Amino acid sequence: MSEPTNRPRRERLAERSVDRAAGRDDRLDQPLAQARSWRWRPQMDPEQFGAFAEGFARFMGTARFLAYMTIFVTVWLVWNVLAPDNLRFDPYAFIFLTLMLSLQASYAAPLILLAQNRQADRDKVMIEQDRTRDERNLADTEFLTREVAALRIALRDTATRDFVRSELRNLLEELDERQRRFDPDDGEDATEDARD
Repeated sequence: MSEPTNRPRRERLAERSVDRAAGRDDRLDQPLAQARSWRWRPQMDPEQFGAFAEGFARFMGTARFLAYMTIFVTVWLVWNVLAPDNLRFDPYAFIFLTLMLSLQASYAAPLILLAQNRQADRDKVMIEQDRTRDERNLADTEFLTREVAALRIALRDTATRDFVRSELRNLLEELDERQRRFDPDDGEDATEDARD
């Protein structure tokens, strides 16, 4: 509802109160209906633009970019200092060069920030994946620790090779001792033969 500005404020307020009573008011708790715009708005894929921003930021961080920029500024300065007066397009204060560099910086800064934000998002995902992997590894390690402890407890009850050998030695010694007790003559003969 367009309201002419030449009407008195009281009339406009009275008309609004009539609209509210009729239920035709603009409610603040509900979004407005989207009016179709006749202006053209560029449609950009955020992923493609982000990839472009990362490539641009990556290029700006290279020695090649610094070399190109140094050559550009040097040629600009030399041309505007040494060229004939009628061919100079930016006199000594180099205002146009400053404007060009400011324009480049004004575009570079948001692109670099966008690239940093994308890298931060990737880092968050990587950190979350690392945390999940670490938790899984910790759970696996705890499980394996419990299993090894259970095996150790189970092995305490089983006979080991050394235990069986020592038991067999003890039994052989017992048998030898019993045999000596029952055959005292053989033991004496064995000692007499050993003396001869």
